[in-house]
Amino acid sequence: MVELRKRKAPAEAAPAPPTKKSVGKAAASKTKDSGADKKSAAANGSSSKTAVATGNTITLDGFGEEIETNDGEKTTLKKLVEESKGGVVLFTYPKASTPGCTTQACLFRDQFTPLTSTGFSIYGLSRDSPKSNTTFKTKQNLPYTLLCDPSATLIGAIGFKKAPSGTTRGVFVVDKEGKVLAAEPGGPAATVEVVSKLISEGGAAVETSATEKVDDAAEGSKVEQEIEEGKPVPESAEPAMETNGTAEETKEDVAQAEVAADVADSAKIIDDIPPV
Repeated sequence: MVELRKRKAPAEAAPAPPTKKSVGKAAASKTKDSGADKKSAAANGSSSKTAVATGNTITLDGFGEEIETNDGEKTTLKKLVEESKGGVVLFTYPKASTPGCTTQACLFRDQFTPLTSTGFSIYGLSRDSPKSNTTFKTKQNLPYTLLCDPSATLIGAIGFKKAPSGTTRGVFVVDKEGKVLAAEPGGPAATVEVVSKLISEGGAAVETSATEKVDDAAEGSKVEQEIEEGKPVPESAEPAMETNGTAEETKEDVAQAEVAADVADSAKIIDDIPPV
């Protein structure tokens, strides 16, 4: 008797490997999606590399995330703009109670009335704690609120975050509709001048001239070089004194004072960094 054996079913063929063309399409799609995500993050100010420019209109909702006043109250840029009559002025400074930052804060204090005459609300913005900023505000008798942004979410969103953990001195102005009227780095006096010029021109967008930008860049490089060379840093730099409303210091004196103040600020910040 013949025994019948069952034949084994043929093994299924392995799927063909994807062609180079399909792999390329998949990679391109992934790259495109990633780019879209980054673009979306930049749009609401969540990216630290986000930088706004004069003339841009920003979406205030969620821009710069949540920050805190020197009194410990949570707030946002959107809320500050809504509470203002004509818009918000933010001047950024590296560290409270250092010479250059004191000069800058006092200049905004002394010009507070004319600078707010058209409805702008003025705020100082730094990475300092509420305690440090409250001490700074009280000691210098500042008539405006200081904002605390230790994570630099708002500072980064407006383009003034300095790697690895610093803040570029500058000024940012935005109106009630979210239009950026000014976004400029500069020394203590230069930041006040940007706002003064903006008001004198009726609130139109203001941008620092190319010459002034070159001067600011040269000033920053000089400060960094002096710190690296270990040159002595002045202990203090007082705001320019005025007599009958006329500044006694010349333009060159003010510029030199600003350089010295920035050197002192940078040296103070370096001294405050705990040893590794």
